[in-house]
Amino acid sequence: MTAASLVKGKVLSVIGDEDTVVGFLLGGIGQLNKARKPNYLIVDKNTTVLEIEEAFKEFVARDDIAIILINQHVAEMIRFTVDQHTASIPAVLEIPSKEMPYDPSKDSILNRARGMFNPDDF
Repeated sequence: MTAASLVKGKVLSVIGDEDTVVGFLLGGIGQLNKARKPNYLIVDKNTTVLEIEEAFKEFVARDDIAIILINQHVAEMIRFTVDQHTASIPAVLEIPSKEMPYDPSKDSILNRARGMFNPDDF
């Protein structure tokens, strides 16, 4: 797979609270794939953990998604599933929300990266 084939036709997806998702949608990331499935999920108090997990798994399985942005507090709800995803594409990036600050100690990608390097190298 070449770098050009990875970039062509790939989109972002977002899983998060309403403010986060709407902000990205206003920025123009909203897409429907051929099956008319959106590339985002708005998580509110009525959204179940199962719905979040199913959306995450669906986004990981889609070949048109290159990056999954997920609010860190939402990722915590499905931490086991997020941690199971180790492929580089789609990349999973945990982002803060308006209500919940970013905590680097909970970020699975950052923790994996820490394990790859020796602190003495820096």
